[in-house]
Amino acid sequence: MLQKELETAMALARDAGKAILEIYATDFASEQKLGADNFSEPVTAADKRASRIIVDGLEAAFPDDATLSEEENDDAASRLSNKRVWIIDPLDGTAGFVKRDGDFGVQIGLAVDGVPVLGVVYLPFHDILSYAVKGEGSWTIANGGEPEQMKTSDKDDLSDLTMAMSRDHPSSRMGRIMEYFGIANKVNRGSVGLKVGLIADQSCDIYIHPSPRTKLWDTCAPQIILEEAGGRFTDLFGFEMRYDRADLQNRNGILATNGAAHALAVEKLKPLLVEFGRVPYESES
Repeated sequence: MLQKELETAMALARDAGKAILEIYATDFASEQKLGADNFSEPVTAADKRASRIIVDGLEAAFPDDATLSEEENDDAASRLSNKRVWIIDPLDGTAGFVKRDGDFGVQIGLAVDGVPVLGVVYLPFHDILSYAVKGEGSWTIANGGEPEQMKTSDKDDLSDLTMAMSRDHPSSRMGRIMEYFGIANKVNRGSVGLKVGLIADQSCDIYIHPSPRTKLWDTCAPQIILEEAGGRFTDLFGFEMRYDRADLQNRNGILATNGAAHALAVEKLKPLLVEFGRVPYESES
């Protein structure tokens, strides 16, 4: 099931990754663009080249499907009227790319009726490709080796969890969350897909992103990879993520866990969300 889709997405992710590394090796320039949330964010030639490789490849292979890429104009009418939508972050972690810290990835997800069913995340600097198809498990290939299945941990004591945290966007609220949860262990990395992947392979157990600024392309592919590894991926309030909406922002934030600790984490977050003045955004509830 979805074999052609998976093979196409994996090949395009590797092609985009190769193009990204070619630019990474040069004295590239970084510009500022106005994102979907009206905040400035960095963009490079690598973002744009990778986007064209992926979008052109998907449109050639699946001309009836809709596409949504961070670096392309969103045709919301076409996207929302289509059952199948490819959701693409051609270079997740541009900040890490600009800093040359290696923490950046290519993310290609496929949502059917608003639900992720396929995801590919490729980390070109590390040559690690993770992928999943709904109902077929979550897998990773490192340095051209054989696929290895990923399974999340079964830890359900919050104080025993390891938190995946942002390297490029530190937050005082995350310090408060860790203190309240009693979590002492953390891993600081860039890229949403990379951090979620750390939960899928048991390097971490939980990732909380309290900001409303991530977008659909940040989460679609990582979500299905984590879920197929046994994890859970919702917003901060425990509501399911939807990918068939006009609003591109994940305004209710992100909660990704190993699955075993998810319900407890949702309950533990409730008083903190009140403290932070966060209420559920209606379009995602």
